[in-house]
Amino acid sequence: MSNIRSVLAGFGFAVYLLSSSAQAQSTASLQYAMGNPSGATTDTSFPANYFISKPQYAMSYYRDHGIPNWVSWHLGNLDLGSAARCDCFSSDTTLPTGWYRVTTSSYTSSGYDRGHMCPSADRTATSADNSATFKMTNILPQAPDNNQGPWAAMEDYLRSLIASGKELYVISGGDGSKGTIDVGRVQIPAYTWKVVMVLNEGSSDLSRVTTSTRLIAVDMPNNQGIRANDWKSYRTSVDQIEAWTGYNLFSAVPASIQSVIEAKVDNL
Repeated sequence: MSNIRSVLAGFGFAVYLLSSSAQAQSTASLQYAMGNPSGATTDTSFPANYFISKPQYAMSYYRDHGIPNWVSWHLGNLDLGSAARCDCFSSDTTLPTGWYRVTTSSYTSSGYDRGHMCPSADRTATSADNSATFKMTNILPQAPDNNQGPWAAMEDYLRSLIASGKELYVISGGDGSKGTIDVGRVQIPAYTWKVVMVLNEGSSDLSRVTTSTRLIAVDMPNNQGIRANDWKSYRTSVDQIEAWTGYNLFSAVPASIQSVIEAKVDNL
């Protein structure tokens, strides 16, 4: 993130196509099977675009902003179970040695929620999966009316699609800047955005993406006063999110298909 919804330099990273997502809910490569939007890398020489891969999600992390640039995850029926929300926010000890590790107290009295990118409720198959969503690398400052209002309503809607036989590929992040917390070590995004690919549950997911595949994209102001707003009022196109962020979202999808589905604004 930088001045006008910045473009990060791209560095190649392998993307894997899994043969059966229904059987691989805990496989790390599934979480970014639709692409690595910024070409994030595990090379610590690029701390503004550092790639983190966990069984529950993948991300590009910005060390000096203390938040993820984007977080990507797959959501299917095997990800949803009976594990309780742990409320166990903790520093991510997997960050490279010497990097500042944001703590839960970094947000104390800031006026901002500890806003999950990959939601706790999307990872309830096991307690370990739920706990992983509380790592502070998966968190960014969200205004309470954003986080608990239309953002939460959209999350609920997306989980309802799983009950109807769908599986999802989701990427979300923050964009722009409206200051910092934690003595300048954690940036507050001006907007929060999310893009979602909706597929019927099945296997060989990437090969099943067509020009008819549904994409949902939203961009919400990270402000108070929007709690009662309908999340659908913030819908936009994936192309527009890409223009703002500089990312190539769903980059593993053939360009000829991307050009069609990413230009559309969802209206279902």
